[in-house]
Amino acid sequence: MTETSTSTMRILEPAPHILAFYDGRIPKRRLHSEEANWLDDGAYSLGIASYALFDGDEGLVYDTGISVSHGRAIRAALEQRGVTSIRVVLSHHHNDHIAGNEAFADCEIITHRKTADKLKDIAAELASDTPPISPVVLPTTVFDGTKTLRVGSIDIELRPLDIHSFDGLVIYIPESRILLAGDTLEDTVTYVAEPARLDIHLAELERLSQWDIQAILPNHGDPDTIASGGYDTSFIDATQAYVAKLLRCRAEPGLSELTLREFVADQITAGSVIYFEGYEEVHQQNVQAVMSLPGDA
Repeated sequence: MTETSTSTMRILEPAPHILAFYDGRIPKRRLHSEEANWLDDGAYSLGIASYALFDGDEGLVYDTGISVSHGRAIRAALEQRGVTSIRVVLSHHHNDHIAGNEAFADCEIITHRKTADKLKDIAAELASDTPPISPVVLPTTVFDGTKTLRVGSIDIELRPLDIHSFDGLVIYIPESRILLAGDTLEDTVTYVAEPARLDIHLAELERLSQWDIQAILPNHGDPDTIASGGYDTSFIDATQAYVAKLLRCRAEPGLSELTLREFVADQITAGSVIYFEGYEEVHQQNVQAVMSLPGDA
């Protein structure tokens, strides 16, 4: 990838030993070009955070950012805080979560086997995308199931979750009960990347709702909410309600005519999610994806 400006990236501190590197949600601002591209349309326009855990001289980066420049900025911020040993965990295979991998090419890059296999399969596509991701720096440590790690004195658990993407991987911190959610939860609403698998995602959301969680830090969300410590578990309930209602659109076509603000009015009123106008287009794409599924409603 060519150099990308990081001048609008903010470093938030939602909890002790956790940094959020947030960029985007800036009106009339684009980073790559005025033409349609994955970096501006979705990632930057909706806002995106990568995270880092650090303690002493050890750091762990959760997703490497939307460009190599962002990856380098994340690394520099950790090094300025005395971190000399960095590992990376990837939440899933989508462009806006792995584009900065090259900045960590000399580090251990950890991910679930599903993500590692997918990245190998789509490496050529990523290299020809707009903007291109080339070289695609692949994971060095691959695992199945769950995995525990320690960052300084902080114990963490890597847990797979089949939500949004078949290869989702979240970070759970038992001591603080904080969940780094990747794209499994998204505010205002989840982006439906795999419409045929929404029943699976809904079942996985129910499993997630049983976890002992104090705060949730998503990759896509409201920056002020992230900065103030994250979302509570009503965020999970709101996502469940949204996915369930999307699935009802096929049997209740009137639902598909609602705007996003109307569709999630109860969740907005309750404060479980925060309305952001940019998600109106995401919602319409979600509805279209569900309505286009084959088979009877």
